[in-house]
Amino acid sequence: MAVGRNGLGKTLNLDAAGVEMNQNGKIPVNAADATNVPHIHAIGDIQLGRLELTPSAIKSGNLLAERLFNNSNKMMDYTNVPTTIFTPLEYSTCGYTEEEALEKFGKDALKIYNSEY
Repeated sequence: MAVGRNGLGKTLNLDAAGVEMNQNGKIPVNAADATNVPHIHAIGDIQLGRLELTPSAIKSGNLLAERLFNNSNKMMDYTNVPTTIFTPLEYSTCGYTEEEALEKFGKDALKIYNSEY
């Protein structure tokens, strides 16, 4: 099991199984949550580049179980998951980043708003 912001992949000796990890112990996965070793999957905070949110990890874990054991093909969609970072400068977001939206939809299709409270 790999849990938490700092992955336990090295403790679990995942490199012996050939699972790739970055220097922080995060594991790259594909859209189906599979690592570079086809029969090994990773869910939650251990995933490289995915949201570190418990509800997202629970949902993606449920979807993985459905794909593995119930012939489902439904994948986790992280696009519109709202998130907030609680620091002295609070930050919230939902949907595409500005850069992703520009790339996907083009500048003429966007209206960008910023708010400060």
